[in-house]
Amino acid sequence: MPTADEFIQPCVMRDRDVRLEPLRADHHDDLVEAVRDGELWKLWYTSVPTPEGLAAEIERRLGLQARGSMLPFAVIAQAGDLAGRAVGMTTYMNIDAPNRRLEIGSTWYRRAVQRSALNTQAKRLLLAHAFETLDCIAVEFRTHFFNHASRRGIERLGARLDGVLRSHQINPHPDARGSLRDTCVYSIVASEWPAVRAHLDFRLSRPREGIPC
Repeated sequence: MPTADEFIQPCVMRDRDVRLEPLRADHHDDLVEAVRDGELWKLWYTSVPTPEGLAAEIERRLGLQARGSMLPFAVIAQAGDLAGRAVGMTTYMNIDAPNRRLEIGSTWYRRAVQRSALNTQAKRLLLAHAFETLDCIAVEFRTHFFNHASRRGIERLGARLDGVLRSHQINPHPDARGSLRDTCVYSIVASEWPAVRAHLDFRLSRPREGIPC
């Protein structure tokens, strides 16, 4: 059985509008500016760090990488006014090397690039690497039941709903008042990837097409 280190290694992935590169501490300043665009930490149904908590969040993700359960990326714009800047974060997480499964998650983007082709391209890169390089059996996506934008975006990727984990977690956001999170679990399995890939390539071939995050 492969270990996490044997299964997955840090890498750089590129498309026309986006570059995914291994997360580093020096992405901090760009990401602070990114999270302020839209005050994303105020969304009660998702987990986005505050500007003051960004350094700790980077450290947390890198710690999980060291333990083999996460591979975090900075999302770098390659076009437009933000070219060369980190505009968000995403990860391979809950890495299960023996069963060749992982989750794409802990993703957020600054408001200026949401609902753009950048997100579609980023997901296309992550899925292609998972299925074509890592030979994954399945890739999961998880989101809060009330995060309707995220659910629509995941469904538009071509992922299917496996089920809802009811009362799955206690929501830590201060505006959630200790409410319980119902988690929607989606997946794409290896046999579905050729059709999903064709679907994403078709969307990316059309001007102004993107999938909301």
